[in-house]
Amino acid sequence: MSATLIRNCEAIVTATADPVLRGQDILCEGGAIRAIGAGLPAPDGADIINGAGLFVYPGLVNTHHHFFQCFVRNRADLDWTRYSVIEWLDRIYPIFSRLTEDCFYHASVVAMAELIKHGCTTAFDHQYCFPRHAGSRIIDRQFEAAELMGLRFHAGRGGNTLPQSEGSTIPDEMLETTDVFIADCARAIDAFHDPTPLSMRQVAVAPCQPVNCYRGTFVESVALARDKGVILHSHVGEGESPVIEQVHGMRTVAYCEELGFAGPNTFYAHGWELTREELTRMAATGTGLSHCPEPVYLVGAEITDIPAMEALGIRVGLGCDGAASNDNSNLMHAVHSSYMLQCLAASRRQDPVPTPSHFLSYATEGGAALLGRSDIGALRPGMAADLFAIDTRKLDYVGTRHDPVSLIAKVGIGTTVDLTMVNGRVLWRDGAFPHLDEAALMAAAEATLHTILSPTEEL
Repeated sequence: MSATLIRNCEAIVTATADPVLRGQDILCEGGAIRAIGAGLPAPDGADIINGAGLFVYPGLVNTHHHFFQCFVRNRADLDWTRYSVIEWLDRIYPIFSRLTEDCFYHASVVAMAELIKHGCTTAFDHQYCFPRHAGSRIIDRQFEAAELMGLRFHAGRGGNTLPQSEGSTIPDEMLETTDVFIADCARAIDAFHDPTPLSMRQVAVAPCQPVNCYRGTFVESVALARDKGVILHSHVGEGESPVIEQVHGMRTVAYCEELGFAGPNTFYAHGWELTREELTRMAATGTGLSHCPEPVYLVGAEITDIPAMEALGIRVGLGCDGAASNDNSNLMHAVHSSYMLQCLAASRRQDPVPTPSHFLSYATEGGAALLGRSDIGALRPGMAADLFAIDTRKLDYVGTRHDPVSLIAKVGIGTTVDLTMVNGRVLWRDGAFPHLDEAALMAAAEATLHTILSPTEEL
């Protein structure tokens, strides 16, 4: 792998708590950052990038998504405001159940491309949709897509085991048994999980949600994850706690804790309904949370209490979530959105809103911590050469350039970034994928979409 030297950068944000470096270089080689400093010599054959005007940041880490939902976006007939949750689920799940293996592959390409364009370098996808006709190799196709796009990919092998007849919202054609689910988790881990530094592929055990799975599914998930040394993940605090309390006599956080589905190797998604007592329990066990701000606008009865999480020391990351509750795959937008959302709720919070820099840290170092990685999330020698850069020599940035750390959360970035690099490889530069034919990928994805849903079909 040849070296890349980004020379004389306008600003380098190595980590949100570090001083901003001005006029320095970044040398990337062998997938890692080799040096940061002024006047670095270029190795023979190195690609030299002029850093004039560039603000360089650690690559963003997306900790919760559902790539497959990219095939059901921008549908006015699926607007949450038109239906109750149950009515909406009754409309959306029949569409999900049509998806083929090729749909999952092409939807993953679509989501990954948008993530990369907006500075994301590592993505965790919670793939819980397994229609029987689509087969059991959906995770395999996602890793195929990640290899094509060059994205660092963590696959959350999800699944649902509780039938509608026993209270879940999942159609029978999308159910698995606990044994089948656990067996395929183990297969995916053995086939793809790489725990070594600079790993491009990892796997987590991620049963979809306590309300849609048998108790035994979560118990067996804990046992497998402990045995294999991988992360656990699920939806928690997304409006389901009253149901869990009715069925199991306790709310979801206590229920998961009782099952062992908690701890430093575990993180939940959403958490907008969690009480301070529940957050205190999560802090005590070391359980983390992926905050997905965009769905809060549509489906959250409460605004996730990020100030309390920060005060209690809970590990927090950011996620896009899927197009069922967020019609984009733009984690950069989520950084700004999450900050503004907390400002909206500030007057009724016990704790102060964290500074804008904290929200960037949730999308970088925070995301790395949720995924159990110390080699991503910051720019330091020896860490992964995962970064993005924006050219600030534009009218958009006049008045903002004195504070690169707060810029993304406080001002927001309204366009694609100018450079995205993963593992030392440039994936996106000056509005194009250097190694891909985007038009061909778009045409293939759209053709696949139309095999299950026509352009004008009313759901």
